[in-house]
Amino acid sequence: MKKNLILLCVLATLLFSCNKKKDSNGATVNNDTHATEKKFSKADSIINKAIEAHGGKLYTTANYSFIFRGKEYRFKNNGASYEYSSEIQKGDSLIKDQLTPEKFERSINSKLQSLSKEDSAKYSEAINSVIYFATLPYKLQDASVNKKFIEEITIKGQKYHAIGVTFGQDGGGKDFDDEYHYWINTTTHKMDYLAYNYRVNEGGVRFRVAFNTRVVYGVTFQDYINYEAPLQTPLKDLPKLYEQGKLKEVSQILTENVVNNQK
Repeated sequence: MKKNLILLCVLATLLFSCNKKKDSNGATVNNDTHATEKKFSKADSIINKAIEAHGGKLYTTANYSFIFRGKEYRFKNNGASYEYSSEIQKGDSLIKDQLTPEKFERSINSKLQSLSKEDSAKYSEAINSVIYFATLPYKLQDASVNKKFIEEITIKGQKYHAIGVTFGQDGGGKDFDDEYHYWINTTTHKMDYLAYNYRVNEGGVRFRVAFNTRVVYGVTFQDYINYEAPLQTPLKDLPKLYEQGKLKEVSQILTENVVNNQK
C-alpha cells in the first residue's frame, strides 16, 4: 500500500512538470487548460523596470501640461481613467480638444462642435499619439501591448535590452499593426532609443534618439532627434546604421514648458 502511494505521488509530480514549458520570452506557461497562473515574461520585467525608472506609480495620478509644436497639451490620469486635452489659438478661434475613455469633444470659442465619426476618430488619434509618446514608456503596460525580448545589444558603448512591441487590434488604436522597438538602458533602466515602422501615407521607418532628459516632480520627460531609414529596413538594424551615420535626421520631437499641475 505504501509503495503504491509513493508511486502515485511520483507520477503526479511528473505529470505536473510535463505540463510546464518556457515560451519565447522565457516565461513559464502551463499546458493545463485549467491552470490560471501566468508569470511575467523577461520583456514584461524589463518594461516594468523602465516604467518605474521613468515615474512608476506617479503616472497613475499624473497631471501635467506641455507645449508641442505650438499647441498646449495636458494629461490628467486617475488610475485606469484619464482626461487628455489640447488647446491652440488659430486667428480668432480658440480650439480645444478633450479626450476621455468615453468620448472625444471639440469646442471652438467655447462652442461644442458636431463632428463626423471619421473626424472624431482622427482628432482622438492625434491627441492620444502625442501624449502616448510624451509619457513613454508608461503605456507599454496596457493590455493591448504585446512585448517580446529581442536581444541585448551595445549602442555607443552602453548595453541595452531591445524589446519588440506590437499591438492587439482590440485597444491598439487605428495603427495597431505598426511595429515598435525600444532600447532600455541596462544600467539606468531608462528608454534611450526607440524605433517604429508605419503603413499609413505610403509607410515609413523612424529611429528616435532621446536627449534633454529631465525629471519634473518625479516623472521623466525627454526630447528626441527623429531619424529616417529606407522603407523595409528591419528595426533591429537601426542602432548599427545610426552608429555608422547612415540615418537621415528629419525632425526634432520637443516637449517644451513641462508643468506639473499638482504641485
